[in-house]
Amino acid sequence: MRWHKRLLVAGVAGVVAMTASACAGGQVRGAGRTPQPSTGTSTGAAGSPAAEANDATFVYAPNLDVVTDWDPASSYSNEIIAMSNIYEGLTRYDAEARKPVPRLATEWTSGDGGKEWTFKLRQGVKFHTGAPLDAEAAKKAIERTMKINAGAAYIWGAVRTIEAVDASTLKFTLKYAAPLDLVASSGYAAYIYDTAAADKLKDGETDAGTGPYTIDTWQKGKETELTLKAFDGYWGGWKPDQYRKVAFRVTPEITTAWQLLQKGEVNFVPRLNPQLFAQAGTTEGVQTSQKPSFQNLLVLFNTATGPAKDVKVRQALQLAIDYDGLVAALKGAGTKASGLVPEGLLGHVQGMEPKQDLARAQELLNAAGYGQDLEELKLTMTYAQGDEDQKLLVTLLSSTLKKLNVTLQAKPMAWNAQWDLGKKKGQDLFVMYWYPDYPDAYSWFLNVFKSADKPQFNLSYLKNAEIDKAIDALPQLSATDALAADQAYADLQKKIVQEQAAVAAPYVQTYQRALSATVQGYTDNPAYPNVVFFYDLKPAG
Repeated sequence: MRWHKRLLVAGVAGVVAMTASACAGGQVRGAGRTPQPSTGTSTGAAGSPAAEANDATFVYAPNLDVVTDWDPASSYSNEIIAMSNIYEGLTRYDAEARKPVPRLATEWTSGDGGKEWTFKLRQGVKFHTGAPLDAEAAKKAIERTMKINAGAAYIWGAVRTIEAVDASTLKFTLKYAAPLDLVASSGYAAYIYDTAAADKLKDGETDAGTGPYTIDTWQKGKETELTLKAFDGYWGGWKPDQYRKVAFRVTPEITTAWQLLQKGEVNFVPRLNPQLFAQAGTTEGVQTSQKPSFQNLLVLFNTATGPAKDVKVRQALQLAIDYDGLVAALKGAGTKASGLVPEGLLGHVQGMEPKQDLARAQELLNAAGYGQDLEELKLTMTYAQGDEDQKLLVTLLSSTLKKLNVTLQAKPMAWNAQWDLGKKKGQDLFVMYWYPDYPDAYSWFLNVFKSADKPQFNLSYLKNAEIDKAIDALPQLSATDALAADQAYADLQKKIVQEQAAVAAPYVQTYQRALSATVQGYTDNPAYPNVVFFYDLKPAG
């Protein structure tokens, strides 16, 4: 799950974003047919028939712990799957239409060449605290997020001032042109919340959102970690056949999640391995969903300490990965990457597909003092526990490196433990997923590759002033000169991937989901990885 990216919290140059989102073990992928739901009876967590929607519980089976941070200002990890149903932003990105659409704002306009933005707020919206939403409340929420300057707060970096013109009008004045309607659709740091309750959120006993669901129970470390219930005062209203209860049942092993889905004890498994996904497509009572994503796998090399500090070792490791074999083994669950930016985003580069070259890898290792007749090279690697795709990468790479007299000591870890070790520079190779906070490539460069004194997601520990300067220029360039921005992204990827050899990006995930066949209304939105918008669903019958 950001796991990736994103999906946790930090400052970024004053703003370094975090995401276990983007980051920890990914749970999904996808592109192809989605069978129509069949008729029949599904059961919720308690095994009760889902025919009466008010009694049905939609059960989501993540493979990682759900909540790392309850504060909507700093949240930057796996909890996106819950927070996106509890909190809302001014806009939401429509992946099918490829544009932001109304959420808490019903309309908006821009002026002064993209440096002024005015949003009209939806009327009749209440926070879960009972307080009404107005422009002053929205202003306070965004300003608090900017002040805390954690997680993805960098998304508001262009904002100079925010003004509550009247109760329903919010005006932004920017330092430089930026697509604020797109920024406002971010899966992180764009939430509007009741700041008066912000200090009461950390224990997960309450929340301060406007979304359709509110917290019911949170039991950290328990199998059913989190349950949500319908917020009766939701501005969108409720129909009898909608799911009013949601449970997140943490299931680290994919095979176990698949068994629970077949039994009707869970309704949604965000990721299956290729074999199980193929089986799901022909299993009665199950439907599948497949869609291209903006989420890629990153293998980050320790540029600061240990053997990988030598660029020759890092280049050898890049060349040792069997990219074609890995993608073939994924059987549709991923496509070969070309550079760091997935296709469909500004900054994607054609012709940067990596290739395995063991002869050249051996030459580089020999030059670094390692090899068949030289010293054995021992490297440590951490990756996401329960992620079969990352495990496949580890298996293939370990086997290949053995032939080069390199021993890879790979350890699967729960995301929080892996991330804590990474922040201490505790491994030579760090494997994680990344995806953008909003549909823009900037997130990869700012969060993962900009210099950071205290690493958050810069887990290659790269420090390069020239690269930092180019990263800082990206937002305004993207807003004013798309061609120049595209070239800047291409140049940065060559510096980071080829010259610095700080990372290998083997593949971009294809999201593959499995759901109960009785669930109706599910649509995958790659802009919000692993998120199910439960309010849009209903059980058949």
